[in-house]
Amino acid sequence: MYFTDAHEELRMHIRRFLEKEVQPHLEEWEEKTFPDAIFERLGELGFLGLRYPAEYGGQGGDYFSAVVLSEEMARAGSGGLGMAVAVQTEMATPPVFKFGTEEQKRRWLAPAIQGKQIASIAITEPDAGSDVAGISTVARRLGDEFIVNGRKTFITNGARCHWALVVTKSERDRGHAGYNLLVIEKGTPGFEVTRTLKKLGMHSSDTAELLFDDCHVPVTNLIGEEGEGFKNLMWELQGERMITAAGAIAGAQRVFEYTMDYARNRQAFGQPIANFQVIKHRLVDMGTKIASAQAFVYQTAKLWDQGEYPVRQISQAKLMATQVACEVADDAIQILGGHGYMREFPVERAWRDARLARIGAGTDEILKEIIAKSYGL
Repeated sequence: MYFTDAHEELRMHIRRFLEKEVQPHLEEWEEKTFPDAIFERLGELGFLGLRYPAEYGGQGGDYFSAVVLSEEMARAGSGGLGMAVAVQTEMATPPVFKFGTEEQKRRWLAPAIQGKQIASIAITEPDAGSDVAGISTVARRLGDEFIVNGRKTFITNGARCHWALVVTKSERDRGHAGYNLLVIEKGTPGFEVTRTLKKLGMHSSDTAELLFDDCHVPVTNLIGEEGEGFKNLMWELQGERMITAAGAIAGAQRVFEYTMDYARNRQAFGQPIANFQVIKHRLVDMGTKIASAQAFVYQTAKLWDQGEYPVRQISQAKLMATQVACEVADDAIQILGGHGYMREFPVERAWRDARLARIGAGTDEILKEIIAKSYGL
């Protein structure tokens, strides 16, 4: 219904690559993050431009090509690497493609598709996360430049990126007006990575705090029309939420399959624990929740692929999928017992990695407010 033979062939190519070149290194990368070279390798294989036009080095696929990549990254078992790749392909570069000029696409999109440039998107600040309208990073225009001052935090790929798509305001008290999206390149005077952050999960990816101190950015780095940044950012967030939902539910499916296998093989009281009704029913509940959420995610992804703008459905899909992912990971730990709490078993990492998805790209609470508003509440 959603995936063609071409999608499944793509899936096998991605899966073989991940099994051969990624999964053997996951434990090492959890300790010291993955190497930058993985982006270039992904670019060489064409995986960073699956749904971008060939003229920029992409593969010209549909949105379900991106879903396949997200699902296979989740299946590989490294939430941190999957998130870092999603930032590159589905968060930082889409606004450049949709709103950028031809020159900007050649300058930043094409190299990102090749994996020769690593991208990040910088929205969150120390005092403004869910309240995007409350950001205080200011970009004042002075002739042919913007002078940027502010601080961003929790930025995936922030330490390793070649450029960041930075959300700024022209003035701190203008509400939704006066927002701009600026590409700010590493090496620009006044752009500094102040520290990398230690976190609960997603250990294989870097998360950084960025400082902009009288950072001079050319007006030619403005993505979209001046003052249209908030509207363009709201569009970007829909894609971010959609791909988060796809990856979250695929990760839940992986954990579910592992837990079923474990329950069939784990012996207690002289029989496999899968024979006990309490375990059997818990597994049934896990599978049912996953199937329901996945069907809704695919249905919503189809609307997005067709060019629709289904804000309510995307919010619901992200809310449902990420909650289910956390519930399934928690159930898996309970079924595995003490083994589930140990790092040598994959459900421990899955539990830690899954939790971020209910915060990033819109918290559960923000999504519920969006959904309520769509119902006129």
